[in-house]
Amino acid sequence: MKKFLTLFFVAALAMTAQAQFIGWIEVGDYYGVNQTYNGSYFDMAPTNFYLAHTGAQMIYTPDLLTNMEGKEGVQIKFLNFKFYSESYEEIVRNAKVYLQEIDATEFAINEDGVKQFYDFGELVAEGRYDIDLLEGYGEDQVLAFEIQEPFNLTAGKSLLVTIVLDAEDDDNCTMGSDYAPFYTSGIRNKAMTYTNNWTSFVDFAMGDVFPNATATQGCGTNVELPITEIGYSYERYCGDVNGDGYVNIVDVTTLINFMTGNNPDDFYEVNANINQDGAINISDVTLLINMLLNQR
Repeated sequence: MKKFLTLFFVAALAMTAQAQFIGWIEVGDYYGVNQTYNGSYFDMAPTNFYLAHTGAQMIYTPDLLTNMEGKEGVQIKFLNFKFYSESYEEIVRNAKVYLQEIDATEFAINEDGVKQFYDFGELVAEGRYDIDLLEGYGEDQVLAFEIQEPFNLTAGKSLLVTIVLDAEDDDNCTMGSDYAPFYTSGIRNKAMTYTNNWTSFVDFAMGDVFPNATATQGCGTNVELPITEIGYSYERYCGDVNGDGYVNIVDVTTLINFMTGNNPDDFYEVNANINQDGAINISDVTLLINMLLNQR
């Protein structure tokens, strides 16, 4: 009976220690950005409001997603894009967001030298967006998408984001100088765009000319990634410092060994940083000991 109780206690610790956390990744300086893109509307990702039907595909490569490394159960939760508005209009768009993990880090080019869109991937969010540009006139605004369906991303894979925005009224568009997205600098060839006043990007993808992307079809093919904030969830065993699936006194010993420079063979920094302040110190040891005492 005593052995059974001990095993039950250890298992209970392992179960209660597992928790879900939210992390954020900035592509570009999301909170300090001040440079807008005012070039051709063909080259504005994830959208422009000059035309009724737009679409974009954006590749976020592993080097841009390094904050996700070493984390278990990563799921994409939020995609936020900043833009600057000088419009007095209210814009209505029906939005669809598709996600796909891919091995490639750029768009393919066919034998004729034409860049190729990817298949859209998995539909993970859709909804109607009423965007009051007048309310935020002369200010930074955010085009925000909350991912409604779970989407798991494998470490080392690129994230392909496809966004489709369609007006309910083909005349529901802004003037050309009213909208300017914030852009990264120097991250080219990671995005492509589609613009049309009558045909959705979804319908274009079902046509005979897809996946070819050319300027004559209203496509921008040499586009920089927009300033993006990616929100994701991940799971970890808070306090499972040695990564064996349990939280017990061995983890306290492992954590102390790490702090005293003994370099334990199995050490998981994300699990050891119990208070999530970015540093591993005596506070984490105290919290871990309290966790074990409170479990009893």
